[in-house]
Amino acid sequence: MRFSKGVVKYHVPILIIALLLLIPSVIGMIATRINYDMLNYLPEDMETVRGQNELLEDFGKGAFSFVILEDMSVPDVSELKKKIEQVDHVETVLWYDSIADASIPMEILPDDIYDEFNTENATMMAVFFDTSTSSDLTMEAIREIHHIAGKQCFVSGMSALVTDLKDLCEKEEPIYVGIAVILACLAMILFLDNWLIPFVFLASIGMMILTNLGTNFFLGEISYITKALSAVLQLAVTMDYSIFLWHSYNEQRTKYDDSKEAMAAAIRETLVSIVGSSITTVAGFIALCFMTFTMGRDLGIVMAKGVVLGVIGCVTVLPSLILIFDKPLQKAQHKSLIPDMHGFSKGIVKIYPVFLIIFLLLIPPAYFGYSKTNDEVYFDLGKCLPDDMEYAIANAKLSDEFDIASTHMLLINADLAPKTVRSMTDEMEQVDGVKYVLGLESILGSSIPEDMLPDSLISILKSDKWELLLINSEYKVASDEVGAQIDELNAILKKYDPNGMLIGEAPCTKDMIDTTSHDFKVVNAVSIVAIFLIIAIVEKSALLPFILISVIELAIFINLGLPHYLGQSLPFIAPICISTIQLGATVDYAILMTTRYKTERIRNVGKKDAVRIALSTSIPSILVSGTGLFAATFGVAVYSDIDMISSMCMLMARGAIVSMLAVILILPALLLLCDKAVCAATIGMKTVKSNYKKQEVVQS
Repeated sequence: MRFSKGVVKYHVPILIIALLLLIPSVIGMIATRINYDMLNYLPEDMETVRGQNELLEDFGKGAFSFVILEDMSVPDVSELKKKIEQVDHVETVLWYDSIADASIPMEILPDDIYDEFNTENATMMAVFFDTSTSSDLTMEAIREIHHIAGKQCFVSGMSALVTDLKDLCEKEEPIYVGIAVILACLAMILFLDNWLIPFVFLASIGMMILTNLGTNFFLGEISYITKALSAVLQLAVTMDYSIFLWHSYNEQRTKYDDSKEAMAAAIRETLVSIVGSSITTVAGFIALCFMTFTMGRDLGIVMAKGVVLGVIGCVTVLPSLILIFDKPLQKAQHKSLIPDMHGFSKGIVKIYPVFLIIFLLLIPPAYFGYSKTNDEVYFDLGKCLPDDMEYAIANAKLSDEFDIASTHMLLINADLAPKTVRSMTDEMEQVDGVKYVLGLESILGSSIPEDMLPDSLISILKSDKWELLLINSEYKVASDEVGAQIDELNAILKKYDPNGMLIGEAPCTKDMIDTTSHDFKVVNAVSIVAIFLIIAIVEKSALLPFILISVIELAIFINLGLPHYLGQSLPFIAPICISTIQLGATVDYAILMTTRYKTERIRNVGKKDAVRIALSTSIPSILVSGTGLFAATFGVAVYSDIDMISSMCMLMARGAIVSMLAVILILPALLLLCDKAVCAATIGMKTVKSNYKKQEVVQS
């Protein structure tokens, strides 16, 4: 094969080129913007998204936060308000002195407005920014507000959440990538037959990870979840390919005296198997691109790209490194710590009916837990952060002291008559959980005409096209109560203004809930169908895809069902992504064993011996792969304080172990049970079918 000979011949230039490509890769990685706002991934045609864009483009207002100030005198607060107004990209600060001079006592304001902004020891400002919620400029402005106001200041809202999330991510990422590398390296040292090769693997995979992260520059931006998980996942998933090449190279060394000839043969032999193996993994990640919630596409593209680059690195960069370090590598060989699996495999085959019963008994509770877990996920993005973060403290104070759990914004036609707006707000204030609707009409009351107010005040809440109203709610974001409240508010809004829009964190989150519940079904179906077809083509069988996918799906049901039985609530994105990732990444274990079983059966080896041989030869590779994926993700799950990342890594770590056990224990039993049907439904197994007929004649 020309390719394998070319790699061997030019292995030094290949390595030099790979090292040089790291320079633009690192630059591209640094220049790629990271998005920390999950609500940014809602479809652009949704009313809440269009409303946010209108608010920014026409009104000049983007992000919105409540700033709570404790134990400060009125003059000090007024002075601080002026300083906050001078912060870059702060568009408006709305406090009581926006309505009346600060020398006028607050107490002469209407009671409802006074109570809205004040408690016994705290006062609250509404701050609007002229940049979007997750803009870097908004985050910088929030940091500046904290710096100006000091410890007495608490900033709530999505922008504050995004700011805290970014700071925590940047602090954690280098550490948990390091944890993943160290633990994956330990797993390889433990299970491979060479002390040095894990470091060569890490060098090769590390180059491809940097290349993948660098090429993300062309996507414009990626989500923080994609950034956090892509390096860990790429390391875990593509480690298998490196192990395949290493084992093949060692085998070829016994056949060839020259290391270059042995490597060419190893590349030739490995290329077909790792391309076949990677296709299912790529298909799993590509399935995520079918989500209308576009964070799936973000993660899917980056991870599919990472797997493809991992394959390329495995057959170009890794062989080059192995050839350069061949002498020290040969000296570092040792006996594998994995024991011979012949006796274990024989025992599994002997009692296979037990595992069939276990398989049948596990299905109902696993599926029940799985279905319940999907119903118990949380969508409140604030729950991803620890309780001691500034955002969480601010939200708690907002709820405890001001009885505000969420804030919606209304954009209504600026030409609506004040009387009509008052009727609408009066009706909205009767909706359960609505604490207050704040707008020009509520500030003015019915006795004061709008044209008596200064333009500076009117411009805060009104533009040529829109009037802005704030609705403070006692219900938390993503709760069932706030969902019902939003539906009722929207019905009232459309009655008075069919083109009006209800926007804000809670309405956007409600749209996210509706979108992702649909996405879960679509992604699941796409990944199963795609991988089913790939297995059918690879194995040339109509029945084997059902068997293999049923084994991995049971492992997925167990993995995603356990949170229900353990009383845990997962972030909404976890079940969608994990079911697809686990299927794509671990179905290879089943394909590996099944391919060997087929080979033995075609050679007319008896079904029990064929399964035993397939099991004993596959277990070492499955163990190394499964423990590698577990090691690379478990440490991150334990360390990370960001629940979105911690939960997904824990699910991947546990999923690797559950899939590994399911393939080793349950797949052999199903192959033995369905052996005759598999032979009948698989191309190339005619000799096995005729052998069955001969056996039937003898038995009769």
